[in-house]
Amino acid sequence: MSHRLNRRQLLRTATASAAGLGLAACGDNGGGGAAGGGDGDSGSITVWSWTTAAEGLRAVVPSFERDNPGITVDVQDVGEPAIWDKITVGLAAGGKGLADVLHVGVDYLPGYLDKFPDGLADLSKLGADKHKDAFADGLWPTVIGEDKAVHALPWEVNPLGLFYRRDYFEKADVDPAGISSWDDLIAAGPKIRSASGASLLGLDKTGATQDVDFFQNLMQLQGAFYFDGQGDITLAAPAAVQALTVVKRLNDAGLLADTAGQGTSKRLLSQGKLATVADAAWAAEYLALKFPGQKGKWRVMQPPAALPGGQRNAIVNSTYLAVAGSSKRRKAAWRFVEYALTKPAEINRIFTAGGVFPALKAAYADPKFSAPHPFYGGQKVLKTFVDSLGAGSGATNFTSDYSRALKLASDAQSKVLLKGADPAAALKDAAKQLAQQTGRKQAA
Repeated sequence: MSHRLNRRQLLRTATASAAGLGLAACGDNGGGGAAGGGDGDSGSITVWSWTTAAEGLRAVVPSFERDNPGITVDVQDVGEPAIWDKITVGLAAGGKGLADVLHVGVDYLPGYLDKFPDGLADLSKLGADKHKDAFADGLWPTVIGEDKAVHALPWEVNPLGLFYRRDYFEKADVDPAGISSWDDLIAAGPKIRSASGASLLGLDKTGATQDVDFFQNLMQLQGAFYFDGQGDITLAAPAAVQALTVVKRLNDAGLLADTAGQGTSKRLLSQGKLATVADAAWAAEYLALKFPGQKGKWRVMQPPAALPGGQRNAIVNSTYLAVAGSSKRRKAAWRFVEYALTKPAEINRIFTAGGVFPALKAAYADPKFSAPHPFYGGQKVLKTFVDSLGAGSGATNFTSDYSRALKLASDAQSKVLLKGADPAAALKDAAKQLAQQTGRKQAA
């Protein structure tokens, strides 16, 4: 999941018009806004997604159209981040020009529900509640709006893992089985660096790209985030301080490579200069596709705990399919969403075609999720992530103010890494600013 503040500023302000940004109408929704939607159960529906995810959805279309005569589906690759501009502007224009089905990230969904309460259709009225227990734990609360209705179904889930260079660990005589916390890995870091010449992790220290996924992941491993379940600010809470302290310790020990600059992280990986990558399930195929020459050298483990003895599993992000409130064919759109995301055979067809790790628990019975992966030396990589999901994970409350928290967290991290600021002090200042900017109170 990429973080680009300018896209989230669109969400906060929602002042641009579709005409002002030259947004071309898509689909056949008309200009009546959300109130002008309809519950048509046939006809042509349009789906917006991006890149490989769009390819995955296209793989379902033939079987869906066969099983649902009278409905045709046009899946469009809108591009990412362009899709966020188009969805946000369309919602701000009362639904004008929106597709019938929208692919939405967990970092945008709360803002859409908050700013545009009628923008995404109420799927509870169409039967969505019966699927409440079908998806990975921790995802269902994120689809519920203030009206207590369901406004999307989970599609993609990304449990966290730690990818590591097995050859580097062996050269350093470091046993991965002995790594259970970041304390352990930081202690082993100098040996790994000495044996391989590689840094442990890469991070944009300048904050130019708001590279705080690792910091966020360390909080999520502690069951925390920028906001608690009630939306109160927890950016300066002990879990956040611990997370930023781990980042600081890695930097102080010379174990962090600076990835500032476009393409730096990919270049470091291609050159073998990173010993580990803390990332989610989607990265399993990414590494295999982008670095085929490193076949057999990588493995994956459960992420080290942020605190010794702490949990070693977390869902770090997810994506969803929603139906536009302005769609003239909400029932037809819902039938596609339900078909694609709640049938194991179909969601696994999407996974095979597009590499989007499914949130549907029933999908994991497929043998592919316990199969050896050649890039990882025959390790059952996908099973590692399925096992992580089985351990359970709480929901992350991104809220409609995530973009503000993201910017302040990035600034705090850069102060710590570049200026030697104290993590607790930097986060205390960031949390104070976040409260001033949002009107939210800080959690006790």
